[in-house]
Amino acid sequence: MLNIVAGRLESPAVSQLLQGHLDDMYATSPPESVHALDISKLQAPDIRFWSAWQGDTLVGCVALKQHSAQMAEIKSMRTAHEARGQGVGRALLQFLLEQAQHSGIRQLYLETGSMNFFLPARTLYQSAGFKFCGPFADYPDDPNSMFMTKVLR
Repeated sequence: MLNIVAGRLESPAVSQLLQGHLDDMYATSPPESVHALDISKLQAPDIRFWSAWQGDTLVGCVALKQHSAQMAEIKSMRTAHEARGQGVGRALLQFLLEQAQHSGIRQLYLETGSMNFFLPARTLYQSAGFKFCGPFADYPDDPNSMFMTKVLR
């Protein structure tokens, strides 16, 4: 059973998962195109972070960055390697969509890479109703980035 809980950024397992996320981003994208957040930035007051556990095993995480009362951004969505293909990403995305709606968010955005490495993520987001859009917030137009958005009801 998947248990999604707020926080746990102090957990060594969370730290390791997020470091793996950053390592993959820097291995896949030029440094100026990496927009992933480290643990210190995930502790900002405008960010809510959740970790997903199966028993004592961390299987994923996701964060929500609030840009305004009605606009937010998905950050740090990650499924542990050993849990991929088991629906963890879809469960985290569904959880995040519900949290955003309950918080009054009306427009949700995300930035992801344009490389083939990111195709599974883009496919997941598209299956949940996200559409491609242009840059938002303070993101530059970058050929290594793709931007997506979803209007929430």
